[in-house]
Amino acid sequence: MRLVDAEFQAMNGPTRRALHRWVEFPLLRLLGVKVHGHDVLEVGCGTGFGARLLMRLQPSSYTGIDLMPEMIELARQQPGLADAEFLVMNAADMGVFPDESKDVVIVFDMLHHAPEWRDVLRECHRVLKPGGQMFLEEVDSWAVRIWDALFHWDHPKAALFQRRELEDQLRNVGFHIRRRLPLLPFRLYCVAKR
Repeated sequence: MRLVDAEFQAMNGPTRRALHRWVEFPLLRLLGVKVHGHDVLEVGCGTGFGARLLMRLQPSSYTGIDLMPEMIELARQQPGLADAEFLVMNAADMGVFPDESKDVVIVFDMLHHAPEWRDVLRECHRVLKPGGQMFLEEVDSWAVRIWDALFHWDHPKAALFQRRELEDQLRNVGFHIRRRLPLLPFRLYCVAKR
């Protein structure tokens, strides 16, 4: 889904960048994210701020995708990302990427924007090499409902899944949950392709 203007502004503000840098990214590192020398795909890359953090870890290649052309345009303007590739793409259909072509997939808190979130997870599994890892951060649906009530962000109802639904779908598409880290209202996962 496209972000409404209010959420677009919130996701591009200094508070969001600070949370990304000082909370989310260190927690992903704690979960064991290693991208050095690996082919990395970031699903829902937004403005490319996550790409800046990931590129410091020297991946072999980095590709970020986002549904919103405005986000991709901002990502392409980020300094120091000449070697990064950014594509406008619906994550529910990533057919441009061959099967088993990525070592690591990163999903920073975007599934609650995707009514077809199950297909997104299926595609993430498809593009990962055997033994590849996905690092996923997602917010609990109760928090999304509160934000929608307070800020009128209007997330799609079909994307307001429960933690158990998310974990069941991860297993259903062939992931093994290696580690989880609850940090209310967020949950972070390290999952591996079997």
